Amino acid sequence: MPARGDHDARRRDVSEAVWRVLAERGFGGLTLRAVAAEMNASTGLLTHYFPSKKALIAYALDVADERTATRPRQPTPKPGLEGLRTALLEVLPLTPEAAAMNRVWVSSWDGSLADPELGVREKDRYEAWRSRLRPHVEAARNDGDLPPDTDIDEVTTTVAAFTHGIVIQALFDPDRFPPARQTTLLNNLLQSLTTFPLVSSWETGRRADQGSGAT
Repeated sequence: MPARGDHDARRRDVSEAVWRVLAERGFGGLTLRAVAAEMNASTGLLTHYFPSKKALIAYALDVADERTATRPRQPTPKPGLEGLRTALLEVLPLTPEAAAMNRVWVSSWDGSLADPELGVREKDRYEAWRSRLRPHVEAARNDGDLPPDTDIDEVTTTVAAFTHGIVIQALFDPDRFPPARQTTLLNNLLQSLTTFPLVSSWETGRRADQGSGAT
């Protein structure tokens, strides 16, 4: 029976190989054969870890989650508007490393859309991200940096969607969306929120109906 240390070392080798394949080819190019080639190993060895393609994808998502969680980060200011800005900047592809990370995640969406189980996992990832952003929005409103009638969930959803919109455009058209422009676009959005409060979509619709005389 192999020693526990040998097993852990092999597991780390597998993780590194999976990440190299993801970084180079995305989830579309993730196969047992590709990972085995990165390790100079046989596909038979990898079937011990991954009895199916779905098991390999699930593990690759774990690897991507771990890489995302442990990547170098800037010190986050206290909760508030500046903290929100810092948290959103960390998501943008402002460096080659951040661009590579975003390409990996974007490439995972096809499989997540096709598989309900993976889709739930992706939905939960977005909810977890919004949950990390929400305290910054709430603090900004409490500090007076955002108008008092600002809807916290609406702002949280808006800034998350806006930021990922920049990510997609920057990945496909980096010349048009260099880091300086990405940062400016984000700054402009946050500045606009300090003047024009976002209320809930439901509340906006209700006010429109009232204005038109709808019942």
